[in-house]
Amino acid sequence: MANRLQLIPENTRMEANGEGAAFDISASPSRTFLCRLTVTNQIEQESLDVSIWGSSDGETWTKKPLLRLPQQFYRGTTKLILDLSLRPEIKFIRARWELFRWGRVSPIPMFVGGLDLEEIPPMSRETPTARIALAIK
Repeated sequence: MANRLQLIPENTRMEANGEGAAFDISASPSRTFLCRLTVTNQIEQESLDVSIWGSSDGETWTKKPLLRLPQQFYRGTTKLILDLSLRPEIKFIRARWELFRWGRVSPIPMFVGGLDLEEIPPMSRETPTARIALAIK
């Protein structure tokens, strides 16, 4: 299991609705990820909706997204946590994006950016007090 997944590769030019590749997360020890959506370029009067979907087999995907990131209108970075620790049936994830355009200028929407996930390592069950007690012995 890689510590970092690029559900939407960095500097991807999105001009139509789409979806990314499926990633196998079955080997993840924590099943918890920091999601970082970065928009590096866009045009005015448009929005970007990004969501993350799950699957147990890589073929049939959940009816609802596991995580829906806030709608984007401008450049910048948005961070959210995706916690799948209570969803052991989810073995694969992928991103989907939808673009919306309004106004009279250029009818084709355009966003440039990416979505990467960084695995958050599992927390140690050892408490600070237990660590101090072990050090004293």
